[in-house]
Amino acid sequence: MSLMVSAFMGATFYPAILRVPTARPRCSRAVAIHDDPAARHVMTDTPASSGTVAYRGGGDALYLNLTNRCSSACVFCLREWADGVYGERLVLAREPEADEVTQEVELAFLDGPADEVVFCGFGEPTMRLGVVLAVTEWLRLRRIRSRLDTNGHGQLLNPDADVPAALAAAGLDAVTVSLNAADPESYDRICRPMFSKSYRAVLRFAEQCVEHGIATTLTAVDYPGADLPAVAGLAAAMGAGFRARALAVPHGREPAEKGDM
Repeated sequence: MSLMVSAFMGATFYPAILRVPTARPRCSRAVAIHDDPAARHVMTDTPASSGTVAYRGGGDALYLNLTNRCSSACVFCLREWADGVYGERLVLAREPEADEVTQEVELAFLDGPADEVVFCGFGEPTMRLGVVLAVTEWLRLRRIRSRLDTNGHGQLLNPDADVPAALAAAGLDAVTVSLNAADPESYDRICRPMFSKSYRAVLRFAEQCVEHGIATTLTAVDYPGADLPAVAGLAAAMGAGFRARALAVPHGREPAEKGDM
């Protein structure tokens, strides 16, 4: 195991206390969360029941739900009106450790292999960087492709680490960075990050992933007013791919059909 990865194993990362989604809120509660900046990143009560760690979507990937904490409070986030996707409840009673995650992967593979394993759940995976690195290396040793779906705040959340370099050393194959805006003002309005001046940090994170040889894709939700061509241009300029993502909206308050982030 690489020294860079082993330095994180066994560590618990709690760089911030952030909002965790509870059972589906009523619309009035969701609006209150949107309108109160102080309420966007605070921890709520621990949910009573455990949520799913490993789940399958509509394709051939296996998704890993490591945390419900997030450093963004995006206006379109489906966590405001759903507690899961693809019929799986993703609200966690506690965050799984690396060995528990790999056990979940092994159990899931008993039902059939997956083309890739994706760190993508109801929170920002790099808030648990040690687990991401440990599981990524475990996957690499078994020649299983890995991908990280992230808001790009990894370096901001883990300032003492060179996060893109650590991900590359662990063997991460691909990263999908949710940029969602073509300028800092739009980004702050749409993504509402807990960090100030984070837009440039997200771009730099993606650029460094490209530099380290990780297949990098920028994404943007097709939100009203989104400048998708401009985001695509930013991706092309840094040598990354681009993909537009459909806006998820409530449908009878059933679990959301979440697209591939």
